[in-house]
Amino acid sequence: MKKLWLSGLLAILIIAAVGCGQKPEASPQGNDSSSSIQDPVAASPDSNGGGDNAGQGQNGQSGITDPGTSEQLQADITVYFTDNDIMDLKPVERAITYTDANDKYETAFKALQMADEGLISLWDKVELNALDFSKGQLVIDITLPPEARLGAGGESLAIEALKKTMFQFDEVDSIEVTVDGEQLESLMGHVDLDHPIAR
Repeated sequence: MKKLWLSGLLAILIIAAVGCGQKPEASPQGNDSSSSIQDPVAASPDSNGGGDNAGQGQNGQSGITDPGTSEQLQADITVYFTDNDIMDLKPVERAITYTDANDKYETAFKALQMADEGLISLWDKVELNALDFSKGQLVIDITLPPEARLGAGGESLAIEALKKTMFQFDEVDSIEVTVDGEQLESLMGHVDLDHPIAR
């Protein structure tokens, strides 16, 4: 009777040990698989410097389509070019797509750099370093390589093209143009440059 009781107790202990042994093994496997899925999501906000929403936006399918549907905006704008005579400005209608105010002005500036066939952009060789809009003022920092410099007529038209393009946005009251972070008396050496250029 004692042997039977001891055998039963031993069997119960073995079953309990096997059962307990399997649970810890199953649990880490579950944790490993879930952490391998969650790690990219957890890492994404750290790499982007954003919060939870930024991580979701980068990884999930909804995150890819959300910027396109909820934040993507469109506008019809006018940009200004000149012809081979460089005597006057020619307006050209463009449709732009943007996500926020800074992106809108940057996209408009880039549109100003891409002339239609038969026209010349007065800003195509200019390098845009930074652009920021705050409290009605648009600050544009550029680099002017030698090939971007124009004569007096071209410089005057370039400034006018920039003004007409950016002042079509009602919220822009002034434009501050700097070259490599510096306020210059003249953009290209021929025409006075106001700081800022007022509407």
